[in-house]
Amino acid sequence: QVQLVESGGGVVQAGGSLRLSCAASRIIFSKAQMAWYRQRSGWQRELVASVTPDGVTDYADIVKGRFTISRDNAKRRVDLQMNNLNPEDTAVYYCNEIPYTTWGQGTEVIVSS
Repeated sequence: QVQLVESGGGVVQAGGSLRLSCAASRIIFSKAQMAWYRQRSGWQRELVASVTPDGVTDYADIVKGRFTISRDNAKRRVDLQMNNLNPEDTAVYYCNEIPYTTWGQGTEVIVSS
């Protein structure tokens, strides 16, 4: 079964930055399209950023220019650098494949105004 472990969340003031990391195991990571998703309170889970096996990235409009997704195939890790955070970015963040499989616990990000 796929295992995904997210880390790096926390509380940050508006305008601040956080870097999330995800360690993946039990998947053929180098061939997987990976993504970061988030679930805000009262909202459905949404995809915010993705990266193909060869590093091509894509972003939801609401995070474009502020978030950067990256991957390290050797370390089986995918990161999300989040800059210029605002309170609307408050959510639990998850990494997963596209299409998604088993969800991890996620990591919570709280942005205070």
